[in-house]
Amino acid sequence: MLTPSRLMITATVVALLSGCAGQNPYANQDQGQAGQGVSNTAKYGGLGALAGAVAGAAIDHNNRGKGALIGAAVVGAASAGYGYYADRQEKALRESMADTGVQVQRQGDQIKLIMPGNITFATDSSAIAPGFYAPLNNLATSFKQFNENTIEIVGYTDSTGSRQHNMDLSLQRAQAVSTYLSSQGVDASRLSVRGAGPDQPIASNADANGRAQNRRVEVNLKPIPGQQYQQPAQQ
Repeated sequence: MLTPSRLMITATVVALLSGCAGQNPYANQDQGQAGQGVSNTAKYGGLGALAGAVAGAAIDHNNRGKGALIGAAVVGAASAGYGYYADRQEKALRESMADTGVQVQRQGDQIKLIMPGNITFATDSSAIAPGFYAPLNNLATSFKQFNENTIEIVGYTDSTGSRQHNMDLSLQRAQAVSTYLSSQGVDASRLSVRGAGPDQPIASNADANGRAQNRRVEVNLKPIPGQQYQQPAQQ
């Protein structure tokens, strides 16, 4: 017979191993520092199960082993919720953004979309370029389907011109994207905008190609603070 302490350890190990069985198919595709081959569902679910096992054992003093098993199952599933949600959203975004020029990156529990200047805005302009509407329409569709995270839109410029002008222009670009997404049915309460001007360049400003890359918009998808993400039933 397993002792209560052994049952608690077993519950934790089982939860961690079952979580680690789910490999993220996008581990090597622009994941940044967070992929490492294990899905966020596994990461959050395993850590949650560990906390749940400890909490469950503490609550049920008369049967710590049983409490550990229950705590691991309940808390582990709830913690895995956002990781599973983000995995599904990332997959859908990669499919809808394919061949559009928009990059999809995964950084921990956040998803970042990078939209370079060659498809977004002309030099010194905050008017949405004609070719940018199709990717934005795809984004609006995705954001309405996956509506349980916040959407931060950050505008950037190249280094041409004064800093104040670039700060104003970058904010106008972020606002233009936000306004369009809202007009396509995305909940405005989820949207926030910020202008970063020429800060954090991703390429050299010494040539036209580099400036076009820096003249970009980034969209950061983050979990809603305090939101409880329940893992949906398997289809």
